[in-house]
Order: sequence, then C-alpha cells, then structure tokens
Amino acid sequence: MIETKIRKVGNSAVMTLTTEMLTMLDVKEGDTLFVVRGDDGSIKITPQDPTVAEALAAAEIVMDENRDLLEALA
Repeated sequence: MIETKIRKVGNSAVMTLTTEMLTMLDVKEGDTLFVVRGDDGSIKITPQDPTVAEALAAAEIVMDENRDLLEALA
C-alpha cells in the first residue's frame, strides 16, 4: 500500500502520484488515467479506458463464437 496526500492547487484538489505509483501503472507525466468507482465504493485507477476494455472483451466473445465463419471469410 502506498499513502499519498490530497492538496489544494488553485481551485482543484490534487493527488500526487509518486514515481513508484507511476511505475506500477506503467505511465508517465502527461498520460491519461481513468478512475472507475466500484459498487463497494472503492476506486480503481487505470491507464486503459474501461469502456474500450469492455468492448474488446465483447468482441473476443463474438470472434470465439464465430471463429469458423470468420476463418472462411478471411
């Protein structure tokens, strides 16, 4: 677990990401992060857009279900 503080910068509240946190996320300054709230109130910070991940998972299911047809079309 890594502890970080929230501080005020102008009219915003800012959470500082340490070098260790950036490494864990495999991101760098200027990258975009997505914050998703879980049903239990927790939050997840991820460098991948969760809506894209959901769409890719759905596409994978469709491709698996129709593999023979897709191979015939290729």
